[in-house]
Amino acid sequence: MVGGFEVSKGEGRARVTLSAYHMGGDLVVLLYNENAHLGAVAVGEYDLSNQRTSTSVITRLGHKDDIVAQKAAYKINKSTKRPVCVIAGIHVDNITKEEIEQIVNNARSLVETFVQERTSQIVKSSKSNRKV
Repeated sequence: MVGGFEVSKGEGRARVTLSAYHMGGDLVVLLYNENAHLGAVAVGEYDLSNQRTSTSVITRLGHKDDIVAQKAAYKINKSTKRPVCVIAGIHVDNITKEEIEQIVNNARSLVETFVQERTSQIVKSSKSNRKV
């Protein structure tokens, strides 16, 4: 895998990290906390002819990471129009409803940050490639 991007958000048990890598022209994105594991995998694919994003999700038994993985794969693929694989593994023992909401919000915010950064890099790259 080439390149890398990493950012974290939140405090304590609700802290989430997003790491992203290029794999050729595709993206591999990890969403995890200090108890990282394989909870769910979501793949986002962009259909250029219909201009729409489709996601497929695989979730391990007893895990709820599919919610975070699916939303992230959808958002990143829709924004980048590149194939994306999101691997989510966020585990917190005896989690509260409030912690779940905070984790989901932190993950959403991290995806937004990643998409904005990625878009900014594409704009900078296209400007630097222009002939003057």
